[in-house]
Amino acid sequence: MFEDRKDAGRKLATALEQYKNNNVLVLAIPKGGIEIGYQVAIHLDADFSLLISRKLPYPDNPESGFGAIAEDGSIFINQNAALGIRPKMIDQIIEDQKKEVKRRIKVLRNNRPLPDLRQRTVILMDDGIAMGSTMQSAIKLCRAAKAEKIIVAAPVAGERVAYEIQKKVEEIIILEVPRPFYAVAQVYRNWHDVSDQEALKIMQEWEGRWRKRPSMDNGFPGSLY
Repeated sequence: MFEDRKDAGRKLATALEQYKNNNVLVLAIPKGGIEIGYQVAIHLDADFSLLISRKLPYPDNPESGFGAIAEDGSIFINQNAALGIRPKMIDQIIEDQKKEVKRRIKVLRNNRPLPDLRQRTVILMDDGIAMGSTMQSAIKLCRAAKAEKIIVAAPVAGERVAYEIQKKVEEIIILEVPRPFYAVAQVYRNWHDVSDQEALKIMQEWEGRWRKRPSMDNGFPGSLY
């Protein structure tokens, strides 16, 4: 059980100790993954940014989904989960989520492009992996961007989805694999949806730390504000 995302991020950072000072790039999936990624990036002295990936929600149940889309247009669809949804409806849902992706790039990343992933070791972070769709589309983006090595890390995941993701990346590090697994929130004592304001505060803190780093060749470039 983790107290909150900060606690989970610090514990996950310890599990990633081997990558400290190894010029890795931590990419967090917002908004739940931001605090996790921030804590890991601090501990590893790593570069840090946000990779936008959005769930494709069911028309009548937005809390659940059948796939995801990443900011480069990489789409992952769970074909079994998408059964019964009309193709036109899927297309509309994709278009709606593209708009939200653009909004998050503008608000959370100030319209900056992703850092160059070529020949880099990338650690993809989230606060947990349930269905795994957003992580799957993020992995597709990293492959398309020619990342040299992809590591997926999260405090918690379901056993089945962790197994599926493991086959697509160089390494996966998960701290808790509960049985039975119901939801990411079950391993957090304090859980809430992260607001834009909270996310931006974390990124402001990162900006301040980044500016004090001895080398700023590969970090979160320029000023957020």
